[in-house]
Amino acid sequence: MSNVSVYEAVTNQILAELEQGTAPWVKPWSTRLPYNAVSQREYHGVNILPLLTTAMHRGYRHPAWLTFQQARELRGSVKKGEHGTPIVYAASYTKRQGSEDEEDDTTVHFLKFYHVFNVEQTSGLPTHCYASAAPPPLAAALADAAAFVAQSGATVIHGGSKACYLPESDEIHLPVMADFASEAHYFAARLHEEGHWTGHPTRLHRDLSGRFGDRAYAAEELVAEFTAAFLCACLAIPGRLQHAEYIGHWVTLLKEDKRAIFTAASQASKAADYLRERSATMHPEAGAHP
Repeated sequence: MSNVSVYEAVTNQILAELEQGTAPWVKPWSTRLPYNAVSQREYHGVNILPLLTTAMHRGYRHPAWLTFQQARELRGSVKKGEHGTPIVYAASYTKRQGSEDEEDDTTVHFLKFYHVFNVEQTSGLPTHCYASAAPPPLAAALADAAAFVAQSGATVIHGGSKACYLPESDEIHLPVMADFASEAHYFAARLHEEGHWTGHPTRLHRDLSGRFGDRAYAAEELVAEFTAAFLCACLAIPGRLQHAEYIGHWVTLLKEDKRAIFTAASQASKAADYLRERSATMHPEAGAHP
């Protein structure tokens, strides 16, 4: 499958959800992002989205996934009739050009699909593959979220009626917690704004110059949405779509640029990792899947 069709296939899956008015990335299922059951490494970037979407639609509670071959190597099997979830990996090869005397090698990068299965779609795997930490009680998860955001180092000013990040002053402005529908809503909003905060030139240096309605603005909002969703999943607090009014802008963006979802998810993974590295409350063993 060509790179173009891979980009289109993944983008079209997300577009189908957005055009129904839903964001498939907001519902957490465990205290960890999707990870490979064999390597224990978390999936990264755009691969998080189809795995969370599949888990939401099929009701999988376990965050571990593996390939058909990995299941066989563990002396287990995929249950009859089960369908895998396609994700992508980046690879490259060297294309040699020119004469033997004047070699001109070019590295060609490409994406390929492969399919993974949730461990709940399998049988016969070693017992430890099915073990999973139960999500903590909400009160404990909220306490972890409070500890997490306290360690980011962001300047947060409470008061007023708007939630926003101001790049010029490098400040996050939020209503007081009591003004939110719940504590979970407060932390989801704060994580969204801290996602923006990571883009400051002194940190991850993303383009924060966009204005409402333009592509740069829509793209940065998507990065912040994904960042908050990834962190809400790790912290086991209910995710929340912060700006439903942006769905139309995201649909337009993704239709115009089939690579936009990959770029946004990659940047969001970097933002989430940046914030996680500043917090002692996250899983120190978690790595990134290529």
